[in-house]
Amino acid sequence: MEFRKLTSTCYYFDGPVNIGYIHHGEEGMLVDAGIDASTMKKVLKVLEKKAFPITHLFITHAHADHYGGADHLHQKYSVHTIAPVLEEAILRNPMLEPLYLFGGNDPLPELRNKFLEGKSITIDQTIKEGSTQIGSFAFTAHHLPGHSYYQLGIVVDDILFAGDSYFEADQLEKHKIPFITDAFQTLGSLEKIKKINCKGAFPGHGTFEEEFCVTVDKNIHYHQALLDWLEQKIGEQQKGITHETIVSEMCQHFGVDTPKLSQWLLIRTAITGYLIGLIKQDKISYSIEMGRWLFRPSS
Repeated sequence: MEFRKLTSTCYYFDGPVNIGYIHHGEEGMLVDAGIDASTMKKVLKVLEKKAFPITHLFITHAHADHYGGADHLHQKYSVHTIAPVLEEAILRNPMLEPLYLFGGNDPLPELRNKFLEGKSITIDQTIKEGSTQIGSFAFTAHHLPGHSYYQLGIVVDDILFAGDSYFEADQLEKHKIPFITDAFQTLGSLEKIKKINCKGAFPGHGTFEEEFCVTVDKNIHYHQALLDWLEQKIGEQQKGITHETIVSEMCQHFGVDTPKLSQWLLIRTAITGYLIGLIKQDKISYSIEMGRWLFRPSS
């Protein structure tokens, strides 16, 4: 994990999940907290060695890989912790993530792991989209849903800390079917990012770029290709194709292997997110027949 300087005040820890840091004199704000205590220990070691303060924490969205290290941070420091509305409820009650991924059923023990459920943390302040002043930090929060319901990217000192609103191109290829909850909202957020005025941006998974819109466009094209494939597949089934069959055939076509229940649930949610995108664009319709969720091309 490398600590990279972006401007005179903005930095980030370049790792599997990026963690931002803004330094304002006697105040310092982390943006996201990594997946676990081990990750946070590495972050604190660097900041303590440089005598950089740690007074604030902002969580972009309530996925465990972005907040799992916050509990350890809270044990070491008294930090003012900020989160988006709604996401805050999951941060206080982390079981909600495996619960909703499992369709509301009581999660099986194998779903109660650090990748789906971080440790509960206390949130001092919730915010919505808009301009906010917290301590010495003046920033603009941008609502960027599609990956998480009320994910916020923030622009601080002309740098966009984008959370998981977009991914580095290599990450898209790695995951093949990236995790989203709504393709329609995802594409809307990507178009919105291109209009944000800043000097550069970095995603939760990827590298900092000044010309980040090139990568954002790659995300748009990638998601659209998945939507096009799915629309064509459903278009070939005038009598309808079941949700279960779509999940199976899309996984096989894109070479996604999901031997674990937790992996399969994430992929099922993502594929459903693409179906939702097509429904919202009126490109497909759905019905419940004989206990099956069926999809057809729109008439």
